[in-house]
Amino acid sequence: MAGTVGRSGRGFVIWLTGLPAAGKTTLARVLARRLREMGWRVETLDGDEVRRWLSPEAGFSREDRERHLKRVAHVSRLLARNGVAVVASFVSPYRRVREEVRKIVEGEGLKFVEVYVRCSVETAMRRDPKGLYRRALRGEIQNMTGVQDAYEEPENPEVIVDSERMSPEEEAEEVLAALRRLGISA
Repeated sequence: MAGTVGRSGRGFVIWLTGLPAAGKTTLARVLARRLREMGWRVETLDGDEVRRWLSPEAGFSREDRERHLKRVAHVSRLLARNGVAVVASFVSPYRRVREEVRKIVEGEGLKFVEVYVRCSVETAMRRDPKGLYRRALRGEIQNMTGVQDAYEEPENPEVIVDSERMSPEEEAEEVLAALRRLGISA
């Protein structure tokens, strides 16, 4: 199935941001499935997976994170300008870097939809599916967002979903409603 593309023949980028273990990957999977059902060609770019093939040399310093996320923004832009709906799922903890990512995508007239997957650090620590928080608290991981490094909440995201109170399906519906409000035929 080839899938359809937006009115401009271009795709768009949904950028999911939030603490580690906030539920970004789960939401990305649901969104990707729903968008495919609507006929979109979809590419999901997930933090851990993409880091292995796009920035394997990168650590987790502020500079490494910034360089990595700019690379992801360029890949996202290339996909979107070729009619792909991109669902990018990255902690992306710094506001300034997220704004640079937005500029890279929107620089070609593409739609960029920032989605803040809100979750308290306490809930993220309880979830901790990869054991990252436990390892960071033991000192085995440095610069862990939510432990040794801050997460800067978005100031004006297009969508805020609360993963502590909403199911992934409800979160996806909020994002899809926002796409429709923004004129993206989803």
